[in-house]
Amino acid sequence: MSEKTILVTGATGLVGNCVVRKLHDAGYRVQAMVRHGSKRDALESLGVELVEGDLADVETLPAVVQNAEVVVHAAAHIGDWGPAEKYRAINVAALEHLLNAAMHTDKFERWIQISSLGVYPAQHHYGTDETTPPSLSGLDGYTRTKAEAEVLIRQHIEEDGLRAVILRPGFIYGPGERHSIPRVMEKLEDGTMKFIGPGDKLLNNTYVGNLADAVLLAIQSEAAIGETFNIRDERLVTREEYINTIADYLDKPHPKHVPEWLARLLVGPIERFAKRRGATEAPLLTQARIKFMTLNLDYSIAKAKRVLGYEPQVDFREGILEALDDLTGKRRSADEVSAAN
Repeated sequence: MSEKTILVTGATGLVGNCVVRKLHDAGYRVQAMVRHGSKRDALESLGVELVEGDLADVETLPAVVQNAEVVVHAAAHIGDWGPAEKYRAINVAALEHLLNAAMHTDKFERWIQISSLGVYPAQHHYGTDETTPPSLSGLDGYTRTKAEAEVLIRQHIEEDGLRAVILRPGFIYGPGERHSIPRVMEKLEDGTMKFIGPGDKLLNNTYVGNLADAVLLAIQSEAAIGETFNIRDERLVTREEYINTIADYLDKPHPKHVPEWLARLLVGPIERFAKRRGATEAPLLTQARIKFMTLNLDYSIAKAKRVLGYEPQVDFREGILEALDDLTGKRRSADEVSAAN
């Protein structure tokens, strides 16, 4: 049993909840940051300490971190649509308040920042490693502000000696995922799902349990201090494998393909029209979705393996079924899905 107290922000979300469970099982004293009125039954059943705080209310943040020796910052405003200022308020401004509050306590030792592989330039990647700097001109408010958050963390590392580790996961999936996979399921159900282009480019898939394992390694490793690490599954999958696996699970036909050139021709007018009418939900086609569906997103995890000892244990074929089972309540093995199609 470790006596170290670890605060996890975003504890009711996909990443935070998994990290809380991993830390709890590893014997750490865990504090889970939750917003007032949030659903917390699963956390309460673990017996971890709940601390109320809200990144949208910075006055609540100093009390949240007062007893934490390690902070795992998993909370973020996510999505691919909306003004950057809305993302910046949570992902950068509130981060700075929380970080400053932690650094002014006597107990604070280490900060684990959950960033994103989305901070890299929006282009094809074939083994890109951490020597490539993040881009501050991302396609959407989320990726831009996650890059800005990294700049802030790096500034504190260099100027204030902050003992921080930055982890960059890719597309995160697993039990508890309630955004991307349900959206694909809905489009498969109503027949509107389409591949953009051939669907043969690699996705930066990252099973949430593999990411949580990387968090534990980052907490334990002295060599990790001040470093940034790409985190993903061992085996990357194509868009066809990702979407067709979900289609097979649902017993739906595989989607048809539309030409990439056509999608790129239409996306500008579609986005401009949506912004003019003040759409609060992303339109059918956005630059961020074209990136997700068409770019080769292969990032090297050699550094994480070498320095952290990171060895992703769960393959996509297993992890996606866990996610789908969690969403649907079904229990189908990979062999059953393959046999049925």
